[in-house]
Amino acid sequence: MTRTALIVAHPLRPEALTAAQEAEVALAQAGFAVRTDSEAISEVELASVEVAVVLGGDGTILRAAQLTRGTDVPILGVNLGHVGFLAESDREDISAAAARLAAGDYEVEERGTLDVTVTHNGDQLATDWALNEATVEKANPGRMLEVAVEVDGRPLSAFGCDGVVMATSTGSTAHAFSAGGPVVWPDVDAMLLVPVSAHALFARPLVVGPGSVFAVEILARSATPGTMSCDGARGRDLPVGSRIEVRRSPVPVRLARLSPAPFTDRLVGKFSLPVAGWRGRPLEG
Repeated sequence: MTRTALIVAHPLRPEALTAAQEAEVALAQAGFAVRTDSEAISEVELASVEVAVVLGGDGTILRAAQLTRGTDVPILGVNLGHVGFLAESDREDISAAAARLAAGDYEVEERGTLDVTVTHNGDQLATDWALNEATVEKANPGRMLEVAVEVDGRPLSAFGCDGVVMATSTGSTAHAFSAGGPVVWPDVDAMLLVPVSAHALFARPLVVGPGSVFAVEILARSATPGTMSCDGARGRDLPVGSRIEVRRSPVPVRLARLSPAPFTDRLVGKFSLPVAGWRGRPLEG
């Protein structure tokens, strides 16, 4: 049976297209038939893909997650961006990564995702999902969005704001982080709600368990309608009166991992955190 690898590359970056060519050669040498996301690929063909190799930053990995959603295909990210929290490898390691993929020398880590439902006056307007976050923001940059926040069917607070970010643990280092939310280790099965520039005495980031449900309602007094995006894409308009519910999805995203390095080391490396002078126990290996 032919082993197939899917290559997903940033479509507008020359270095990503060059890296895709390098990856295609390395994967072919490792024994894979290679498909790219620039080709039309059916659901049946996608089901036969063994691994997706993604070249770019976290945004490209999120696009690959959308493409492979609902399948068992693990995603190996090769970072060509700036931070790349979701990426596992660097460009210079493509050949070695291809060999390890061919040998099955990797682990698969499942990351939780969110299901998002939008209703208005009792009618369902949209459903979507997110690996990092679902964000509700004001449509008019010069006005304030008035929202009510609900947790597990009970009202928590109402306030004016620029927006609200509802994120997974994986997304805690993305939009939620820039909005002032906490960093949550990815093995913590949790959801976050982070208000953005809220005018309220109580507008702190919230962390809840996987069984909870968030809801954000755009109040009738809001001076502007809203907009919603999932993982920074797939946006839609939200009229005043919209209700956005977010809950844990039963469908995870699968990431291929080549290194067992702890998340602490990844955090230090990605943010270049100062650890000089640390006198703890040296890491083994």
